[in-house]
Amino acid sequence: MTAEGAGEVRLEIIGRLDAAELAAVSALVEAATEADGVRPLSEHVMLHLRYGGDQAARNVLLYQDGELAAYAHLDVTDVVAGASAEVVVHPEHRRHGLGRTLVEATVAETPDGRLRLWSHGEHPGAAALAHSLGFERSRALWQMRRSLFAPLATPVLPPGVTVRTFRPGADDEAWVALNALAFRGHPEQGQWSIEDLHLRMQEPWFDAAGFFLAERDGRLVGFHWTKVHGGGQRHHERPEHGHAPIGEVYVLGVDPAEQGTGLGKALTLAGLRHLRQRGLHEAMLFVEADNQAAIRLYSGLGFTRWETDVMFSRDSRVVQLG
Repeated sequence: MTAEGAGEVRLEIIGRLDAAELAAVSALVEAATEADGVRPLSEHVMLHLRYGGDQAARNVLLYQDGELAAYAHLDVTDVVAGASAEVVVHPEHRRHGLGRTLVEATVAETPDGRLRLWSHGEHPGAAALAHSLGFERSRALWQMRRSLFAPLATPVLPPGVTVRTFRPGADDEAWVALNALAFRGHPEQGQWSIEDLHLRMQEPWFDAAGFFLAERDGRLVGFHWTKVHGGGQRHHERPEHGHAPIGEVYVLGVDPAEQGTGLGKALTLAGLRHLRQRGLHEAMLFVEADNQAAIRLYSGLGFTRWETDVMFSRDSRVVQLG
């Protein structure tokens, strides 16, 4: 097979990656991240690659002249929403039709032709490819940021609510249950399992001291899980891409019965103050572009829009690009 303007192209569709294939994919992701300033594959996909992933997942590898030039991760486990994929093309191999070849091969590998596709960072090349294949913008996710040098108010908890930090092992099941309740109906976050939690607890960035739980009468009613990117949080971890460390409002959730009490704001402030106490200068978060209540909360706390991830769809079938 030969893509237009490219050398000899070979496609390979396999299950789990071996060590050499994982190293090649990781190097491709790093090259794209350095070129674009945003990671082309989500945290969820990177975790599954490192730890083996679902047996039903497919890895689509596209080689040009013997080198890995493009990659797609295809997840077919969601029979309700349909398959999802994330795609990345090496910066040195773009504009030769490889992205189109890879997406078409990935669509052909889905059980029913449905595919969800994100453009992380709203990359213009990904948008152009999606539009050329007949896809339209259907969903957006904002990244927002704020300086941690700016003033932070003291958290004011609702009466009867206390806050403590997460206890690994003891709080796992209760947190997963509350996360599912707080994010019911959310296409990704609401589906997290105990395994999804444990995968993240194995990561070098995990720190229970930055994972805050709110309780009322001994029952979990809210949480703010913070995260730190880069900077070498542990002695064996090298900084990511040479950037200064940045804090994240990683997951913030509140029991629906507590909405309107100010608990979400209080938990956000508690986490931000923790990140500032760690010496961080900036904080970020992700929020659905149509979640006006959350955007009002974060805007009121000094966050502003930084960049956007976009999902594209076609004929009610959704496809995910990186």
